[in-house]
Amino acid sequence: MKRGGAGGERPVWSRDFALFFVARAVARLGDTMLPVALAAGLLEHGYGAGAVGLAMASTAAAFAGLVVFGGVIADRFSTRKLMIGADLVRLGTQSLAAALFFTGHVVLWQICAIGFVNGVAGAVFQPGVASTVPRLASDIQGANGAIRIAESAAQLAGPAVAGLLVGFTSPGGVFAAHAATYAVSALCLLLLRLPPLAPGSREPGHGSDAFKADLVEGWREFRSRTWLWGVIAVWCLYMIAVSGPTVPLVATEVVQQHGPRAYGLINSALGAGTVVGGLLALRLRPRRMLRAGSIALFAFAGFPAAVGAGLGVPAMAAGAAVAGVGMSFWGVMWATSVQTQVPPDVLNRIHAYDVAGSLAMMPVGQALAGPAAAGIGAGHVLLVAGAMSFVVPTILLLVPAIRGLIRADAVPVGPSAPVAPSDVAIRERACPQDS
Repeated sequence: MKRGGAGGERPVWSRDFALFFVARAVARLGDTMLPVALAAGLLEHGYGAGAVGLAMASTAAAFAGLVVFGGVIADRFSTRKLMIGADLVRLGTQSLAAALFFTGHVVLWQICAIGFVNGVAGAVFQPGVASTVPRLASDIQGANGAIRIAESAAQLAGPAVAGLLVGFTSPGGVFAAHAATYAVSALCLLLLRLPPLAPGSREPGHGSDAFKADLVEGWREFRSRTWLWGVIAVWCLYMIAVSGPTVPLVATEVVQQHGPRAYGLINSALGAGTVVGGLLALRLRPRRMLRAGSIALFAFAGFPAAVGAGLGVPAMAAGAAVAGVGMSFWGVMWATSVQTQVPPDVLNRIHAYDVAGSLAMMPVGQALAGPAAAGIGAGHVLLVAGAMSFVVPTILLLVPAIRGLIRADAVPVGPSAPVAPSDVAIRERACPQDS
C-alpha cells in the first residue's frame, strides 16, 4: 500500500516538509529540556523523586486519556490548525511555569495542573502528526527517519542546554526556553501548506452520534489488526516496568549524585545514539520491519541497568547511547508500519489509539516510581527495568503477527506475482483489512 500522491511521487525534501521537520525538531528540543527543569527545580524547592514522577505523570495521564478523542477531532477538522492551537496553549502554560520558578512560588499542585493542561494540548496535537507525514512525502520511511534524526539531534542538545541554563540562570530559564520552542513550532506550522487529502477520503459526519460512530469505527479498525493491538498490549508492560520508572528515577538519581550537568551529558549521549539509530533506519529496509525493530529494542536494557548499578557517568552515558540506537530504530520501524498499513481516512484515529495504548500505563509507571524507590531503592527499581527491557522484545518476537508483518511496499502486486504461502498466511493474520 504505497502512498503516492495524485500528482506523482513527492520527494522527502520540500519546502513544506522542511517546515514540518523544523517544527518537530524544535519542539523536541524543548521537550528534552523539561525533565532537567522539573528535576532540578522541584529538588531545589524541597521536593523529591515522587514529586518529579507526579509532575511528569500529570502530563502523561491527560495525554493518554484524551488522545483518542483528539484523533477523532483530527479526522473532522484541519489538523494543521489544531496543531497550531495546541502549540499556542503550551506556549502560555510553559510561560506561566517559567514565571512561577523565577519568582520562587512553586507549589506542586500548580506544576501538576500546568502539566495536565500541556497533556490535553498534546492530545489534540499528536494525532495529526501521523497523517501529516504521508501527505508531505511518498518515501514514508525516509521521512520518518529524517524526523527521527532531527528529534534525536534536538535530544542531543536539549539536556545539555538545559543543564547550562539551570547552572547559569535557574530552572525558570529552562521553562522560558521551552515556551519559546512552542512559538517556533507554531510559526512553522502556520507557514506550512498541506496538500489535499487523497480522492475518496471519507468526509466526517456531524453531531454527537457521528462523533461516537467515528470512535467506534476507529476502534474496529484498530482491533482488526493483530500486529497493531498486539504491540500496544505488550507496550503497556513496557510503560509500567521500563519507561515509566526510568525517566523520573534516572533524572533524580543522576541529578542528586552527579548534578544537572551530568544528567544533561547522559541525555545528550542518549540523543547521539538516537541519531545513529535514525541513520540506520534511513539505510536499512528490512522486509519484516517489526521483527527488526524488536531485535533493536534489546539495546535499551543497558541504560537503566547502568544507572541502577551506580556505574560512573561515562558508563551511564555509554548505556544511554546504545539504548538510543535501539529505541530510535524501533521508532522508525513502528511509525512507518502504522502509516503505510492503515488507510488514510482512519489514520488519525488509529494513531490516536496507538498513542493512547502505548502511553496508557506511562503515568502508572511514573507515579509508582517514587513509592517503589522508597521501598526497595531507586537502584533496584532501575535494575528491574533493565531486566524487563529484555522481556518486552522477547514477547514481541514470540507473536507471529508482529514478527511476520511484511512491509507494505514489499508485498507483490498482481495475480502473477510470486508469493510464498507462509507470507500470505502471515499477512492475512496480521492485516485482514488489507488481504
